Amino acid sequence: QVQVVESGGGLVQAGGSLRLSCAASARTFSIYRMAWFRQTPGKEREFVGSIRWSDADTYYADSVKGRFTLSRDNAGNTMYLQMNSLKSDDTAVYYCAATNRPTIMTMTSGYAYWGQGTQVTVSS
Repeated sequence: QVQVVESGGGLVQAGGSLRLSCAASARTFSIYRMAWFRQTPGKEREFVGSIRWSDADTYYADSVKGRFTLSRDNAGNTMYLQMNSLKSDDTAVYYCAATNRPTIMTMTSGYAYWGQGTQVTVSS
């Protein structure tokens, strides 16, 4: 069983920064890609960014490009999302996702393993 656990959410003022973490744990799980999605009430879960585990290649949604940065700790199976210059529009529940095979990185259906989500609230 693969467990995906997020941490690091909270309340921050507009213009501020937060760092989210996501750890994937399983004895035999080999990560191919991890990603962050976010969701607000009444809306579909939207893609934020993704990182390929083998070479740390990253891809971001246009809405966060230049403000958010993904990184990973290969040994610890942990992914980080550094969020800078936060805006009120970034307020959402952020979900971490993982897959052990090639996938369409921007789609929720591309990921088999999900965390419970962590709330990020940006006050204006």
